[in-house]
Amino acid sequence: MSLIYLLETSSIFFIASIFILGLLVGSFLNVVIHRLPLMMQREWAQQCHELIGTTEPETDELTLSKPRSRCPHCGHAITALENIPVLSYLALKGRCKECKAPISKRYPLIELFTAVISAIVAWHFGFDIAVVGALLLSWALLALTFIDVDHQLLPDSITLPLLWLGLSFNLFAIYTDISSAVIGAIAGYLALWLVYHAFRLVTGKEGMGYGDFKLLAALGGWMGWQALPMIILLSSLVGALVGISLILLKQQHRDIPIPFGPYLAAAGWLALVWGDSLTTGYLNWSGLS
Repeated sequence: MSLIYLLETSSIFFIASIFILGLLVGSFLNVVIHRLPLMMQREWAQQCHELIGTTEPETDELTLSKPRSRCPHCGHAITALENIPVLSYLALKGRCKECKAPISKRYPLIELFTAVISAIVAWHFGFDIAVVGALLLSWALLALTFIDVDHQLLPDSITLPLLWLGLSFNLFAIYTDISSAVIGAIAGYLALWLVYHAFRLVTGKEGMGYGDFKLLAALGGWMGWQALPMIILLSSLVGALVGISLILLKQQHRDIPIPFGPYLAAAGWLALVWGDSLTTGYLNWSGLS
């Protein structure tokens, strides 16, 4: 019995396999979330030095693959056995093997969360080409979420390829027809672009970044213009509730901006997996159906 046949015929084996794959991808996403903003900062610094004609100080090479991950406290290089998703954290009791400094709980939580999200996608789409794109989209949205939380930044190196990837899948009508996808990409960008400029005109402040426009354009390119009202409604509602709650709990000053990308990402993922059910439920609840 071939592995492909087993994946196709056994939903339990398929979902379990994707869960394990999600753990591995989650470990890589931890690297992306931590290093990509640092790589961008170095690139900006290099461009500034070139612009003003100064020499950039020499630094160690930093990519997504180099150097090896190290303990931020003692510099201990993480071995392969110490880098097994979740299990290594549990075996080390959440501490560095060398200096015993605590390891952030966020690393295993992101690994586990990625695995759970991946398993849900596998359960929903099944053994089909659509699951490939849905997994890629889910992983990209997770990376964007945590980067935006940490740095209030949605890197073009993720959002723009995500847009083109969605349009590429929909050339074959995997998630929607190509016309809806193209219109969705255009409408997604313009919708937040107009909100941004209207808000700036009224208040004199910038309410969001251009990365949010590109992320919504990407989501429109994946799911079509029909999904945009739901994504905007869900993200705005959840963002408003969370923001007001944080202000009331004194954990967020009203003048400190709250990243909008995580809410767009969450709403986009919900629309991808349960969009039809959410739309039907809303129509039934509102009495419009």
